[in-house]
Amino acid sequence: MKDLEAADFFRDEEAVADPYPYFEALRGQCPVQREKHHDVVMITGYDEAVQVYNDTERFSACVAVTGPFPGFPVPLEGDDVSGLIERHRDELPMSDQLPTLDPPVHTNHRSLLMRLITPKRLKENEEAMWHLADEMLAGFLGPGRGEFIGEFAGPFTLMVIADLLGMPEEDRAEFADELQGRPRGRGAIGSTGDDSLGHAPLEFLYGRFTRYIEERRSTPRADVLTGLATATFPDGTLPEVTDAVRVAANLFAAGQETTVRLLSTALKILGEDQELQRRLRAERQLIAPFVEECLRIESPVKGDFRLSKVPVTLGGVDLPAGTTVMVLNGAANRDPSWFENPDDFDVERPGVRRHLAFGRGAHTCPGAPLARAEARVVIERLLDRTVEIRISEEHHGPEDARRYRYVPTYILRGLTRLHLEFTPAPEEAR
Repeated sequence: MKDLEAADFFRDEEAVADPYPYFEALRGQCPVQREKHHDVVMITGYDEAVQVYNDTERFSACVAVTGPFPGFPVPLEGDDVSGLIERHRDELPMSDQLPTLDPPVHTNHRSLLMRLITPKRLKENEEAMWHLADEMLAGFLGPGRGEFIGEFAGPFTLMVIADLLGMPEEDRAEFADELQGRPRGRGAIGSTGDDSLGHAPLEFLYGRFTRYIEERRSTPRADVLTGLATATFPDGTLPEVTDAVRVAANLFAAGQETTVRLLSTALKILGEDQELQRRLRAERQLIAPFVEECLRIESPVKGDFRLSKVPVTLGGVDLPAGTTVMVLNGAANRDPSWFENPDDFDVERPGVRRHLAFGRGAHTCPGAPLARAEARVVIERLLDRTVEIRISEEHHGPEDARRYRYVPTYILRGLTRLHLEFTPAPEEAR
């Protein structure tokens, strides 16, 4: 890694390819360290990360996905900027999304989402996952090789969310064409090469879910969308249509991208480590902890931003009101004070579920149980239907000189492509 002072985490391609030396160098100086290029305080320590996530009184999530770009609309002056945040919140990009809301609005909107992700609905959804995985793997595994992210993981996660939300079967192909066809990377939220951000980048989903909600409110049916359309806030009031639409659209969009990255990490690790792959084939009870260790060692979300409302002391460092901080999940999950030999992959790591891949506190990812179930189902069925899974040397190079490309954003951590080769299992063994 280049000199720490010269390194620009938000722009350097080196930090995209491998951010962990940068995280370690920052933490070596101080777990609460201001970087000079964009005036963001980087949080690399586990304890400090948890403190920020749990403190909604002093930290606002209004900049959660945008951080310093394009900046707050007005100067943040004074020892309490809470009023400024509320007056100008709607001028910020992504201000209508659940991750950027603060209590009590966040509490109300999240309650709508939790009406969708109930244990009963998740159980029904998981049952559908097994059939979907088999159906999609039949075509994917047939040629003996394939690009895992675009040909399987992306379409699979999209269809899982569509099922969870109860999207009509006749509309799913259109959703797949519209959403899977959009390029990821440059120009997306968190792109290392573009400051431009859309205020509401989910117009297609907004339009379609508005129609669904309005139809279900006027003509209720015995389906999941009707449950969403008629769900109330904790005080019993019926949300505006736009509120219900935003919750559904956010779940649909966010629930795919991060799970795709988790699945690609898991398959990359299995393809690179044949001994571990053989062990998981023989000891299926290790699949769940394997998924947790994948989440820890390569957190799909590198980090989230917060804005301090008032002066705060964090890790012994005094931060004035209006400070933008980036809580780096990927760094906290490799904090050696919490995880022994943090750069090593250990499928039997004690206390691995302490990781912060899904955040912590009020904004803990509500889709975590869904992502875990998707990963477990996919890995289980892939192991059932293959004898061996390998990394394609044609596309990624030999074992001692692999070539991988990562999504060029400072928010997400994951591969852009993962080419695999398979030895299918005999039909009778599946």
